[in-house]
Amino acid sequence: MKLVIQVPCYNEAQSLPHAIPQLPRQVAGCDVVEWLVIDDGSSDQTSRVAAELGVDRIVRHPVNRGLAAAFMTGLQTAIDSGADIIVNTDADNQYDARDIETLVRPIIEGRAEMVIGSRPIADTEHFSWLKKKLQGLGSKVVRMASNTQVADAPSGFRAFTREAAQRLNVFSSYTYTLETIIQAGHSNIRVLSVPIRTNPDLRPSRLVKSIGRYVWRSASTIVRIFATYRPLMFFWMIAAFFLLLGVAAAGWYLVYKAMGQGSGHVQSAMLAAASITIGLIAFLIGFLADLLAVNRRLLEGIDWRLRRVEQATTCASDRHEPATSERAE
Repeated sequence: MKLVIQVPCYNEAQSLPHAIPQLPRQVAGCDVVEWLVIDDGSSDQTSRVAAELGVDRIVRHPVNRGLAAAFMTGLQTAIDSGADIIVNTDADNQYDARDIETLVRPIIEGRAEMVIGSRPIADTEHFSWLKKKLQGLGSKVVRMASNTQVADAPSGFRAFTREAAQRLNVFSSYTYTLETIIQAGHSNIRVLSVPIRTNPDLRPSRLVKSIGRYVWRSASTIVRIFATYRPLMFFWMIAAFFLLLGVAAAGWYLVYKAMGQGSGHVQSAMLAAASITIGLIAFLIGFLADLLAVNRRLLEGIDWRLRRVEQATTCASDRHEPATSERAE
């Protein structure tokens, strides 16, 4: 069984010497352990430092494409290299590499397809009180949206089976953490949380530049992914809001009309008409969006099968390739 540990990087030449040497070369249950660095268009010497530290494979984006794109590039590269299990960790040494075995164990035992490391948020000193509360609230919202029991949704310390990695698609360029959990939950991928340890903070987070901005972008990601995977419920919730508002406004108008004061409350009748119209439109959009979601699920299934066939073909070609060509590579 082959394990690939991937590390997405952007200008991490200073932090890699702290993070890479901590990665294990042996993990119980795995025959081969390889290190993969994804250099997301760094302007420093990230790739050179990674090579000097003995990283097995380095993939470089010509320009900075964002954390989510680097994460997906890593998954695809790991799959192409024959990985059976993929572990994702940060380049800033936030997560204790000794817990990689803890992440991998539920997958080896067949208890999960995606494992997420749960940080000790309450005991993390460099997290402010507000950040701790927002982390907890955000994780609760993701649990509700994904129908999973993930304790620490923003955690980037996670492990995937080969099949689970092939089924993931990330649309956001900001972060992959929330989107992949919601997607996994609605794709019947078995998700499990395990407690992990963290290291002292090397530098401020580049993803969370401000609490307000992070909350806004995380909330928009949750709403967009929920609308993608649960469109009927999403649009029917909007429809229900406007229909209830319309019925309430209509009732208000009819009460005053029965009292002979209808002419003074025409605005209520207009609000009722507009709200009910919007509600009915949202109701119909929900049906159309649900039909589109069915097509999306079919396309995702086709895409997953094509990836498996393509990988099987590539592996077969590699096995039959002459030994001289392999040495030349």
